[in-house]
Amino acid sequence: MALYLTHADCEAHATPAGHPESPARLSVLNQHLDRCGLLNDVECRSSSLASFEDIARVHDQGLIDLLIAVAPKTGLVRIDADTAFSPRSLDAVRRCVGAVCDGVHASLAGEETKVFCGVRPPGHHAESNGSMGFCIFNSIAVGAALALEQVERVAILDFDAHHGNGTVEIFQDDPRVLVCSSFQYPFYPYRFQDVDRPNIVNVPMSAGSGSETFRNAVTASWQPAIEAHQPELFLVSAGFDAHEDDPLTQLSLVDEDYRWITQNIVVWADHFAQGRVVSVLEGGYDLDALCRCGEIHLGALV
Repeated sequence: MALYLTHADCEAHATPAGHPESPARLSVLNQHLDRCGLLNDVECRSSSLASFEDIARVHDQGLIDLLIAVAPKTGLVRIDADTAFSPRSLDAVRRCVGAVCDGVHASLAGEETKVFCGVRPPGHHAESNGSMGFCIFNSIAVGAALALEQVERVAILDFDAHHGNGTVEIFQDDPRVLVCSSFQYPFYPYRFQDVDRPNIVNVPMSAGSGSETFRNAVTASWQPAIEAHQPELFLVSAGFDAHEDDPLTQLSLVDEDYRWITQNIVVWADHFAQGRVVSVLEGGYDLDALCRCGEIHLGALV
């Protein structure tokens, strides 16, 4: 049995009308997972509220203090052109971080080795000293830092259509963390996409690449890096916005690509990491595709 972590606070993070990263992403996904019966096959828990000390494992205290200070009583404030902050946003992002931390604890303790965190907003663009691109705190990075207190090596696998610049920036000089990121190129966020380090595996793909290019690139680059690194825990930035139906990207993946990549992650985790996988929702902005691929991903983990 796998573990599914979510919290209603994550739906309370408000964004402007028409914004692609809307509360509906999570509410519709949770309704779909319940309706299809998959939540009967997993243990469901509400995520903890992460402490600011947890967040400070990877983020500068100045960023944390700034976000606390600018949190509005009503309405929205803009952190950048793409990223809004609402009265409940701070609770939402602390639940995101808390979900990943809960998942790491559960997986490393052997309670539930496979974990999926159904939370929002996403996090992988958030750098150590700045929020950007819909992302406020980098949940997956906090989870990796927490895990390194118990294990020596972890891997972060990011198949979101956008490059995980924040994750790369945070761990580029930490050889204990292997970061593998596949992404559309050239494309947002235009940062840290050319980092050349033994522990950073960037896989840029052009618009329209499709399934074969994606699968071949992952097999050729991620797999040997994972074999060399031998991670004791896999963390996954599970973005579903590379799908052909997504309105923001053009990588043209299909539903079965998400089954394929998740099944590969499970095989790698079973071989190297005693089956331990903690996955967190990142992008995915076509609601129908998000629901189908989220179901596929969680089902393959189960």
